[in-house]
Amino acid sequence: MSSPYDQQIEELLAEYRDAREQAVETRRRINEVQATATAPRQVVKITVGAQGQVTALEFPTAAYRDLPPKELSRVIMATLEQARAQAMANVSEVTLGRLLGGVSPADLLQGRVDPRSLLPEELELPEVVRAYVERGLGMAEGDGDRG
Repeated sequence: MSSPYDQQIEELLAEYRDAREQAVETRRRINEVQATATAPRQVVKITVGAQGQVTALEFPTAAYRDLPPKELSRVIMATLEQARAQAMANVSEVTLGRLLGGVSPADLLQGRVDPRSLLPEELELPEVVRAYVERGLGMAEGDGDRG
């Protein structure tokens, strides 16, 4: 037996599946984020991934040879922080308005949250709704009257 609510329920389930897939797609796009920063005088060039991990460290010129070790270290660290800040900005751009459940971009970025856990594959429904979906309105109402 079909009811006027069947189509609405199917639409809601389709929206749920779409939202879940969007969360997975957002995670994929986050994983692709990279940012590169170059120090003044091209002393060092650093590329980082979405989690701030260094993926490339280059010395485009010989300028690094003229710096004392402590100064070179300071330049490398400052350039690294610049690249990480840009990567975080890029991640925020990808995730803006897409996060569910109050999850921060940093938690998603650092892998502390699996996007599938935000929208589980199996939708938990109250028993009366589950009964309706499985058997139709008449059976769901009858189940409620028996308790």
